[in-house]
Amino acid sequence: MARIFCIANQKGGVGKTTTTVNLAAGLGQIGQRVLVIDLDPQGNATMGSGVDKRGLKATVYDVLLGSVSVRDSRVRSDKAGYDVLGANRELAGAEIELVNLEQRDRRLKVALTPALDDYDFVLIDCPPSLSLLTLNGLNCAHGVIVPMQCEYFALEGLSDLVNTIKQVHANLNRDLQLIGLLRVMFDPRITLQQQVSDQLKAHFGDKVFNSMIPRNVRLAEAPSYGLPGVVFDPASRGAQAFVEFAQEMVERVKAL
Repeated sequence: MARIFCIANQKGGVGKTTTTVNLAAGLGQIGQRVLVIDLDPQGNATMGSGVDKRGLKATVYDVLLGSVSVRDSRVRSDKAGYDVLGANRELAGAEIELVNLEQRDRRLKVALTPALDDYDFVLIDCPPSLSLLTLNGLNCAHGVIVPMQCEYFALEGLSDLVNTIKQVHANLNRDLQLIGLLRVMFDPRITLQQQVSDQLKAHFGDKVFNSMIPRNVRLAEAPSYGLPGVVFDPASRGAQAFVEFAQEMVERVKAL
């Protein structure tokens, strides 16, 4: 049965979607069956996986409202090498519609359960806020992967996110835990980034992934081609770092 992970950070622009699609592609390259769920109304993870969000017949919005199953709404991205449960602008209205529904914070969990045997990993790309959509993701996940830049403002936001994970663990989902912190857009030549990295390791210990994703132009270019960087330019430093991260994730899951 699949292990479910949210890629989350309440701070915007920290590389959540880049992490989601490239980790998925990296896992696919090492033989793992992967489903990416796009919980962000912008639909960037959908487009970044080579799926046209405007042409989807069914999306995660329909799944949350209970009108279609995960198996009937997922699409295969042959370019990226994994399945996608996509999102588009419709999802922006889901927050309002979910408020009046039963089990409004567990609807994704209920819908996802029948499809879990089809995958080894389910990766959920969360929006940059603690919304009802994010809560649906956290409620069905085994763990949270936090991509973060090594900057001081990022540290402040991290403490809020850790508290959120603790609250969800205590009140809604006893399986939820912080799996690890992934240092992204990392440049070892910048002293400040090295200092923040050292502080992270001192405070969080083995919760900090050994893998680090360097600042890499090819990763930034890849979405404009509708591809994860791992597929767009497999030889790039960023792509190789994500494949290493995928291997580390597999090892970490075995140890859970």
